[in-house]
Amino acid sequence: MVEIIPRQKVKGIVTSVLKAAGADFVSTEVDQLELTYEGIAGDYHAGQTRLSGVREPWYESGIEMRNERQLSILAGDEMCEIAENLNIRHLKPGWIGANLVIDGIENFSLLPPRSVLIFEGGVTLRVDGYNGPCRFAGASVAKHLSSESRSTDGIFDASKSDIALEFAQAARLKRGVVAWVEREGIIKPGEKVVGHVWEQWLYQ
Repeated sequence: MVEIIPRQKVKGIVTSVLKAAGADFVSTEVDQLELTYEGIAGDYHAGQTRLSGVREPWYESGIEMRNERQLSILAGDEMCEIAENLNIRHLKPGWIGANLVIDGIENFSLLPPRSVLIFEGGVTLRVDGYNGPCRFAGASVAKHLSSESRSTDGIFDASKSDIALEFAQAARLKRGVVAWVEREGIIKPGEKVVGHVWEQWLYQ
């Protein structure tokens, strides 16, 4: 017999909203996020479609496909765990391209695909799945740590750090999820969010 885990409801709160308005995935905090069916207006990952890459080995690189990675969502407690694993003081969500930070949902990165996040202001996001950590995010963390240490007379030296390589393991199963917009609207810090997790079973 297949073990079926019943559906459940989880609750959290939005602690930060961020937007990647530049030429790469690094994001900065904003007052609110305006979401359409293309994602966050003006964000690096906005669009109803995107180009395939290494995450889609069944396509040639650069094939147009549905954009299921419109938003990157992290959990505050998991970011603290990643920082501890890397032996650094803190990890800022913008360094790794977060659009939302949500607190209060246990094991947030393990939310299964098709889970629905319904926000107090009316927005609904559909979780596509876990956002696997990569060396690009690790390189961004190392770069920002180096910049911070220079501005505060610290001793961190990115050229002598293995953080870019260590990040993938340090962030394993803690890197958050990616999602797409199911219902448009505005998300602000302090909003409550309810997650609906459907029945689960292990396919063999």
